[in-house]
Amino acid sequence: MRSVYLDHAAATPLDLRAREVMLPFLDELYSNPSSFHSAGKAVKDAMDEARQSVAKILGTRADEIIFTSGGTESNNLAILGFSHAIKASIKNPQIIISTIEHPSVIETVKYLQEKEGFSVTYLSVDARGMVRPDDLKDALTPQTVLVSIMYANNEIGTIQPIAELGKIIQKFRASLPMSNCQLPVFHTDACQASGVLELNIEKLHVDMLTLNGSKIYGPKGAGVLYVKRGIKLQPLQFGGSQEKTLRPGTENVAGIIGLAKALELAQTERQAEARRLVPLRDKLIAGILKLPKTRLNGHPTERLPNNVNISFMDIEGEALILYLDAQGVYASTGSACTSASLEPSHVILALGLPYEVAHGSIRFSLGRSTIEEDIDYVLKILPPLVEKLRSISPVRVDEKYYVR
Repeated sequence: MRSVYLDHAAATPLDLRAREVMLPFLDELYSNPSSFHSAGKAVKDAMDEARQSVAKILGTRADEIIFTSGGTESNNLAILGFSHAIKASIKNPQIIISTIEHPSVIETVKYLQEKEGFSVTYLSVDARGMVRPDDLKDALTPQTVLVSIMYANNEIGTIQPIAELGKIIQKFRASLPMSNCQLPVFHTDACQASGVLELNIEKLHVDMLTLNGSKIYGPKGAGVLYVKRGIKLQPLQFGGSQEKTLRPGTENVAGIIGLAKALELAQTERQAEARRLVPLRDKLIAGILKLPKTRLNGHPTERLPNNVNISFMDIEGEALILYLDAQGVYASTGSACTSASLEPSHVILALGLPYEVAHGSIRFSLGRSTIEEDIDYVLKILPPLVEKLRSISPVRVDEKYYVR
């Protein structure tokens, strides 16, 4: 029995090259970077180099890079921090997000809506999970303070037209009076995209951007928030001057060093790795879709090179995950951040599909360790597992949801 890890969208193994640069900061270079002595300065200098490295990849300035504990904290700091900073100056402030955002965006915006009186507009997506640019154009108002649209979806892999959406926002800003011409601010969650797509801020036309280490073969517990110079955030924590007082507390130096290295490697190798992964992805998709009553979720071409999300009709996704696990195949039913919930994926429901289809959705996410033999093994063991589960399932999904 093979061991096949197909859950790279949830977490990736630590790249040995990133691990190597981290090790000194777990041992001899242990000083606090805020300490006023040469040992502390050596650590701070290394952290500054890491910040400069990240800034160079994003095509921005080092002082616009804030290190955090990961994607969830970065998203919270971007949305809560900016909303709290701007609230007093805008009457009836509005936020716009899509219906398929990560829970760290959706739940944060819901809090602002329910507890702090913000107006929220949720942009629906088409059947392939794509935000319609015209919908954003129609939703923008003089009260819009923030737009947050993810770069690539963590469940179905659909890549959003971020640059086009950014241009729409810039054009809208230009139409406003000078007193309000810096709004709305455009934020994107790029955690799933950062290992495979371009991150140049100028080309994306974004004002804030989130990424993290655990999706790019870097360390867990390390993340980045890019914040364009001039944008004011209110901190979520207090008690120190680190990270421009926006993220107080002793820095996770080893994590920061490892994240910067992992991002550099991922961006350097992304095109070659995408060329390797796409044929494997497409082989897995084609093989699974030979099974009756299956459908691909997400855009067929504008999708991450490692993402395969399939709905298997008439079965429970959790049951199939357990059967696959017993055969040495590790996949997931959706976002790792909602894995404790038995609720169906909000992303699949947002595509216009019913609960029964959402409950049967499985995400296979490939990575650097994935080889063709892994795909062959999955395609060999999967059909009898699906057949067995369907034979004992009381569910029968309407034909219209899987006929292609």
